[in-house]
Amino acid sequence: MTDDAASVAPPEILRYAAFSTRPEGGNPAGVVLDATGLTDERMLAIAAELGYSETAFLTAGDLRGSYRVRYFSPLAEVPFCGHATVASAVALAERTGPGRYVFTTAAGDVPVEVERGTDGLLRATLTSVEPKTEEVPDADIAEALALLGWSTADLDPALPPRIAYAGARHLVLAAGTRSRLARLDYDFDGLAAYMRARDLTTLQLAWREAAEVFHVRDPFPVGGVVEDPATGAAAAAFGAYLREQGAVTAPTVLTLRQGEDLGRPGVLRVELSAEDTRVRVSGAAVAIP
Repeated sequence: MTDDAASVAPPEILRYAAFSTRPEGGNPAGVVLDATGLTDERMLAIAAELGYSETAFLTAGDLRGSYRVRYFSPLAEVPFCGHATVASAVALAERTGPGRYVFTTAAGDVPVEVERGTDGLLRATLTSVEPKTEEVPDADIAEALALLGWSTADLDPALPPRIAYAGARHLVLAAGTRSRLARLDYDFDGLAAYMRARDLTTLQLAWREAAEVFHVRDPFPVGGVVEDPATGAAAAAFGAYLREQGAVTAPTVLTLRQGEDLGRPGVLRVELSAEDTRVRVSGAAVAIP
């Protein structure tokens, strides 16, 4: 070990539950507010040791409120992570007060605003990078369904499969029933290989409860996690997908319920504007004792 390496103090690793008002709900994220001097290998090792779906590593920028942010799952770096962004912004606001931040990520700049609600809790709202969607070849759809143990009859014909992007790529598959969504038992290794070959971060599995209310689940085998309990990046991509499909009309606010089948319920607020194609995703975050 060199003298410089020996002099670097161990980073403070924070733990937050995002998209929840309770530590036992939502999606746990690791947060390192000062990742100065950490190598890629060290960040990956920290993420793997924590075992959460993602850990965010922040380095302060030159401007007040600006940060370079990198996200690591237990297996690899990912370009963008919504729940770790929300957790990081709330962690910063707890120390410096509510306000506006700009996170520079591998996917682009992501503005984040933190406000304190009437209940005293801090809530963060991120604005996605420019979203897009693309069609999926029939053969790819058939392969994904087979790996999930689904059939074409399980799908909602009103919401066709698409790949949606708002910082990371997600395959959107809409179930026709809540019971189909509730049963998730898939080929972990097979789906991971399928997703790596197509540069997918998660599968966004969804069921429409009402016009503006959806239940969602996100298999995440490429990150070494069976299921992501609350997925902000996928929520932003899903909002863009729904608008592209004409399934909702902007301006509107959507409620995504996630994590209920895991015993970690969370709520994601997705806002679509009539003037801006970017998607805003909001949620609370609380420290995990």
